[in-house]
Amino acid sequence: MTEPPQIPEAAPADAVADAPKGNWVDLFAPAVTRPYLRLSRADRPIGTWLLLIPCLWAIALAGGVSGFRWWDLWLVVSCGVGAFLMRGAGCTWNDITDREFDAAVTRTRSRPIPSGQVTVRGALVWMVVQALLAAGILFTYNWLAVALGVASLALVAIYPFAKRFTWWPQVFLGLAFNWGALLAWAAHAGEVPVAALFLYAAGIAWTLYYDTIYAHQDREDDALIGVKSTARLFGAQSRRWLWGFFAATLVLFAAAVIMAHADEGRVLALVVALGGVWAMGWHIQWQMQKLDLDDPASCLAVFRANRDAGLIPVPFLAVAAWLG
Repeated sequence: MTEPPQIPEAAPADAVADAPKGNWVDLFAPAVTRPYLRLSRADRPIGTWLLLIPCLWAIALAGGVSGFRWWDLWLVVSCGVGAFLMRGAGCTWNDITDREFDAAVTRTRSRPIPSGQVTVRGALVWMVVQALLAAGILFTYNWLAVALGVASLALVAIYPFAKRFTWWPQVFLGLAFNWGALLAWAAHAGEVPVAALFLYAAGIAWTLYYDTIYAHQDREDDALIGVKSTARLFGAQSRRWLWGFFAATLVLFAAAVIMAHADEGRVLALVVALGGVWAMGWHIQWQMQKLDLDDPASCLAVFRANRDAGLIPVPFLAVAAWLG
């Protein structure tokens, strides 16, 4: 006799509507912690990955310039933990400032603050706790990295308000989300060379690409409540703009790689590193073939696929650094 099929465990009644089904917060976290973990987006790790990946790029590429040290193992681990904490603090701040907008949008009205699971005061306390834990990690770095980390708080604070005064809030997200490229390079090398600036610019272009796709999920609701975004700005021309952001990402990333490796004449290392950029480009081209901007599910799936796209260059850059 065959066993009856297993019925998946239902999500809790207080689950956030757009969180992945069966995520660890819904299934395993103690009930009292769930609203706070959801504020931090712990139920959807994609944002942590997108914050961490520019750090990994920088560590691997900087290693090609000055070589790897045991300290870099701590940088990788601490950047991962720091990305989780600062992404959580930033999302908490975003939900505090956007609570009225979130209550008016179908996809976000089930979030902890608009649904009444967490008070604004409770959210503020939780945000401070996360930021202080992240600061404990930051202060293990050199003073240039510490200064850059403190400076990033201005971008984090401004971003939630950008959609109120500009059609380009994705630029502010890019400035904040890719700051780790500068910070991690500084933590590794004690300086921020021109290659790091080009890497930072590549990350911003990449963010414009993936967050414009993400914003297409909400363009109708955003139009009703007056929230600005590149998705609304570009409208029917969005695919053309996405191809432009894609091209800018690859050109700027390649420029950063060339600046990091070409001075020493390390041809093989340069070829391997550029191979990683090409492979990332191949993946994004595949995304564009799959993308349907009129289908929110397609937009979300392609947005999440950028974790894989961003991770692809990392082993190439690390091998190139070893070859150098």
